[in-house]
Amino acid sequence: MKKIGLTGGIGSGKSTVAQLLAHAGLPIIDADKIAREIVEPGQPVLRQLADTFGEDILNPDGTLNRALLAQRAFATPEATEKLNTITHPAIEQRTHELFTQAASEGHQWAVWDMPLLVDKGHHTAMDVVIVVDVESETRVQRLVTHRGLDETDARARINAQIDDDQRRAAADYIIDNNSTPEKLAPQVATILEKITGVHA
Repeated sequence: MKKIGLTGGIGSGKSTVAQLLAHAGLPIIDADKIAREIVEPGQPVLRQLADTFGEDILNPDGTLNRALLAQRAFATPEATEKLNTITHPAIEQRTHELFTQAASEGHQWAVWDMPLLVDKGHHTAMDVVIVVDVESETRVQRLVTHRGLDETDARARINAQIDDDQRRAAADYIIDNNSTPEKLAPQVATILEKITGVHA
């Protein structure tokens, strides 16, 4: 089975592209979803986080208080390293399991929806890399309008990721999402046909 890496900066519309690929029948392995799943109540990672960062990072209902964890885990480089040491192996294991499952189900291609694909150097392990590209100012406007972020926060989140040129340089295919959502589907269909021979 071959792997398609799908990435794009925050606010680029990457999730919409993932939905279009899923609609075409490709299994989507969602990195953000996996990161949420491994810290659900009852998961060993959540217990390790509470042991490391304090029992009070758990809400009364047993769920994770993400804001408090972030406050502590990103306070120092050492604390961030502790967070990564706990979460990354579990994320990698679950990602591997889902790719294996997709292969066992007979899929020829699977999509890894991964925001930090290029930032973390994972693009080199993909057979094909698709980058959803949007001008940063447009992304700021979308994050403020659609996600309710304030402009300063939106810019900080964009600046925390690698710049667009680096992301584009890693791409085999670039999807231009500076326009309307209606312009996305034809681009996705064309790229998918080129990659897999399947007409979406």
